[in-house]
Amino acid sequence: MSRVSIERKLFDVAARLKRAREELALIDEQLAVMTESADEARIRSLVSETPLAYREFAEAERHAKAMARSRSAVAAEVAELQSAQDDLLDRLVGPEQSAS
Repeated sequence: MSRVSIERKLFDVAARLKRAREELALIDEQLAVMTESADEARIRSLVSETPLAYREFAEAERHAKAMARSRSAVAAEVAELQSAQDDLLDRLVGPEQSAS
């Protein structure tokens, strides 16, 4: 692969990695809010012992778990992009190191 091609791919991966990290930060914030909301709904459910309170808790918990799954997927994407970026950097720098 030519140096220009590697640089182009590296630029693309770096941009995707930046977006994925931003998305992960946003999901982390949302997950914290949803987890707190589910915890509060759980406590309300335990105190009130009504079917409605339990349904609200179950729904809040379901949303928090879905957000946690989304976070895991984005975190995996970040790790994959970091690995791809490292590989491209090794390719870019590799030939220069052997010439030294």
